[in-house]
Amino acid sequence: MPFKSLLRYFAFSFLLFSWPGCQEESTANLPTFDIEEATISQIHEAFRSKQCNCQSLVRSYIERIETYDQAVGINAIVLVNPQAMAEAAAMDQRYEKSGELSPMHCIPIIVKDNYLTKGLQSTGGSAVFAGFEPEEDAYQVRKLKEAGAIVLAKSNMAEWAFSPRVTISSLAGETRNPYHVGHTTAGSSGGTAAAVAANFGAIGLGTDTGNSIRGPSSHNALVGFRSTLGLTSRHGIFPLYLRNDVGGPMARTVTDATKLLDVIAGYDPADPVTMHSQGKRAQNYTDFLQKEGLQGARIGVLRMLSENDPHPAVQSLFEAALADLKKAGASLVDPLVIPNFDTLSKNQWCPLFEHDLNQFLATLGENAPAKTLDEIVATSKYASYIEGRLQYFQQNGSIPDTINGQCLDPYQDIRRIAFREAIEAVMDSLELDALVYPSWNHPPAKIGDNAGYKGDNSQIIAPHTGQPAFTVPMGFVGDSLPAGLQLLGRMYSEPTLIKLSYAYEQATQHRLQGPKVKLTTQ
Repeated sequence: MPFKSLLRYFAFSFLLFSWPGCQEESTANLPTFDIEEATISQIHEAFRSKQCNCQSLVRSYIERIETYDQAVGINAIVLVNPQAMAEAAAMDQRYEKSGELSPMHCIPIIVKDNYLTKGLQSTGGSAVFAGFEPEEDAYQVRKLKEAGAIVLAKSNMAEWAFSPRVTISSLAGETRNPYHVGHTTAGSSGGTAAAVAANFGAIGLGTDTGNSIRGPSSHNALVGFRSTLGLTSRHGIFPLYLRNDVGGPMARTVTDATKLLDVIAGYDPADPVTMHSQGKRAQNYTDFLQKEGLQGARIGVLRMLSENDPHPAVQSLFEAALADLKKAGASLVDPLVIPNFDTLSKNQWCPLFEHDLNQFLATLGENAPAKTLDEIVATSKYASYIEGRLQYFQQNGSIPDTINGQCLDPYQDIRRIAFREAIEAVMDSLELDALVYPSWNHPPAKIGDNAGYKGDNSQIIAPHTGQPAFTVPMGFVGDSLPAGLQLLGRMYSEPTLIKLSYAYEQATQHRLQGPKVKLTTQ
């Protein structure tokens, strides 16, 4: 191992075993509160018991980022909010006066850099937008702030969210997997995934056009929710394909992901697709965090995905996961067959990036560094690996075909509706609660190993049908590379998926039993 890598390994190993955590100077006689793997509930209990306050908590996370993100080569964070400590001080004053904790009181959140954050740089991963500070927050960011969260940092991403495989931007370079920095995080929300996995923040926001919440979550031993398209607003998020885009939770536990979803779900007039969620969101998603949630459940095993050139170790983990589901009380329909699946799943993508981006840029005001895709390309400020994609979109830009019912959202597009109806018809006929398959059939690829980037199952169903799909930790390949189990449900069946995911997590505890982060690049 090179000497520099050895230093990184021992530095981060020391961090994992002895990080001092969060503690007020005035309470030095109390047990130290450890921020590593700290949940929202544990943080709030630490406030109530006066083990720490908001300022000391936020300071601990910032010190952790400053000490280790660059030193060990993770490169997850684009910038730390310079106002975070001032916001934390205001939180402490509020709590001292009221004695009440809001749902997200002082929860430090990592926000993917394609979310607009008022007064805080927002770039979509593009060097063209370096320094751009929008005048409003994305809807989800605003709702989280209103609930008490602090935007601690913005995270790196695959530039313009183009890549499901890697997280590389012209703004900040490449993010590496904190479980093994010689391997990828997947994309495009790899910065959020790596930051939350490495405990640089409590929870995170990502976006998912095809894979980009679930893939990075799977590769970093996290829980990732792609909710029903229409349950959460995309207002204020740089689009990739708006007809597919979903923003949402990335967390270390199902409970924390559920609490985040509870805050951001619901109708937003600024995003018309959310009108479909009216009357369909649960009053309180945390009601479905049920340890016995797999008892009596019926789950279909989608081997047409799991057996598509799997890595033997991932296949072994999947078989163990199926056994764990049964042990926890579920009945499996194995294998599950969707008639005409290959035909229905084809030709579902539409190259709408230029159309959607140009419309979004037009909303950013006169201070936006660019107003069109052509202007962005003309600057030559982009990572080399996306040059071909940019040229493709310039040459193949299109607009939704409203006449023929194609390239539309999942409530209007005839191909998407047909695909979803075929899946839900089988689920209804067999009385299934969900379908299950590995999030990826292969472990995280080595950095630069193009042949190793394979096995992504996340892009095949949910982005097109609009259905919700959650990934939860399934275990580890070897001693350090995470894998994820994916559960897909009917439209607006988040309560069911929360029950199933939580029960599986509680029965297996794969993240908690996983190996410590390894930072060797060998």
